[in-house]
Amino acid sequence: MPAERVAMRQAREIIRLKFSACLATREIARRLGLAPSTVRETLKRFESAGLTSPPPDAMTDGELEAALYANRRSKRGHRLHSEPDWLTIRRELKRKHVTLLIVWDEYIAENPGGYSYSRFCELYRAFESKLSPTMRQTHVAGERLFVDYAGDGAPVVIDRLTGEIRMAQIFVAVLGASSFTFARATWTQTLPDWIDAHVRAFEAIGGVPQLLVPDNTKTAVIKACHYDPQVNRTYAEMATHYGTAVLPARPRKPRDKAKVEQAVLIVERWLLGRLRHRTFYSLAEVNAAIGELLIHLNEERPIRRLGATRRQLLEDIDRPALKDLPIEPYEFSEWRTCRVGVDYHVDAGFHYYSVPYRFLRAEVDVRLTARTVEIFLKGERIAAHMRMSGNRKHTTLPEHMPSSHRRYKGWTIERIRADARLIGPATAALIEQILEARPHPEQGFRACLGIVRLAGSFGAERLEAAAERAIEIGAKTYGSVKSILDNKLDRRPATKRATDGAPIQHANIRGPRYYH
Repeated sequence: MPAERVAMRQAREIIRLKFSACLATREIARRLGLAPSTVRETLKRFESAGLTSPPPDAMTDGELEAALYANRRSKRGHRLHSEPDWLTIRRELKRKHVTLLIVWDEYIAENPGGYSYSRFCELYRAFESKLSPTMRQTHVAGERLFVDYAGDGAPVVIDRLTGEIRMAQIFVAVLGASSFTFARATWTQTLPDWIDAHVRAFEAIGGVPQLLVPDNTKTAVIKACHYDPQVNRTYAEMATHYGTAVLPARPRKPRDKAKVEQAVLIVERWLLGRLRHRTFYSLAEVNAAIGELLIHLNEERPIRRLGATRRQLLEDIDRPALKDLPIEPYEFSEWRTCRVGVDYHVDAGFHYYSVPYRFLRAEVDVRLTARTVEIFLKGERIAAHMRMSGNRKHTTLPEHMPSSHRRYKGWTIERIRADARLIGPATAALIEQILEARPHPEQGFRACLGIVRLAGSFGAERLEAAAERAIEIGAKTYGSVKSILDNKLDRRPATKRATDGAPIQHANIRGPRYYH
């Protein structure tokens, strides 16, 4: 067994007792409580180092230790044949299922006289401790993509004449193992831009990681929680489409996303710092400039102390562990919770879409994309439509309509007509015109019901006057009638009419009130 390594305080005392007090080796060992072999080993190293006795007072403990143990052998007692390539070892440890023991077995197979396992681990930990705090985190290949927005944006001139400037937001994504960095400018940090930036990040990386790690921004997380955060439904749906999952960082735990914090810092200094003197007139120009700088950052600039570029690390480490991209990219969608109206239509995106009439008053989930509208009840799709413009019109499928007008809490179109006649002839005429103007009477059900109910708020007399005015100016909607009542336009002097009170109905006759 080799002699143990002594502290420099004991080494100085061994040298003093030997050369100043001229004590025997065993006596020195007895006085200091050391093994005689340790004392002999220390004196032997002292003589081999060519030091004077006693060591100069100016020599520090570190300098004395370096002199005594400069050529110290490994703990196995073998001469070291080859120093391990710690950068390569660190890179290998990022691969899935690779451990220090496996790497040491491969090392010792090539270097039979190399370090023992314990010494190997000790030296690797010492190498690892010299890296930056962010680099010391252990990131498995292809496991995590950290995402965030940079605190500073890029100025964009949106009006060449006035010089008006709008700040573009910079989205940043970085892979944990390879540090491959992606950045993209968006106008906002809202959900559509957030999702689109993720889709483009996956395309730039060429694969999908196992986890997405955002912070607790409201765009991604509806309710922040240390144990069970609630992720935005659209964000979760996008993650499901790509076969990944969302794991938000813990609230007030910045070390959970230290990787992206460092990447944001690099982007702000490396990209925004170099773009500060440039003038941009569109978001496309900003992204083109960012793309050029990212090529240099990822493919031409090696990471200090790792000796490889981010692109090389991506191909060597992350690429084999990433999931394949789906055939079609994710199409952005929004989810809304609505209630089916009494006319079996749902108001989504300022347009009315029909559902089967049996789902009256049911609470449903509506999924809106750029082209489609899907309506779900307890996870089951009950209706699908092409998305229409927000014109407050109706889209009704014939199969959703009842074979005859069904009752709902006593309300039918016949009852609405009867109540309108009780209010007055103008109200009854307005109701008939609204119903006749729609392809299906049920589509005017909601508007007619709302008009009749205005009598409870404004009185039958005022509603009758408002209906007459609405017919005269051709404003045959619930909103127009309510606006007339709200602005008290119904109280203006009425024009003379026939004694029977029946209003003149013709599309080309507007009446004098139209020009007021």
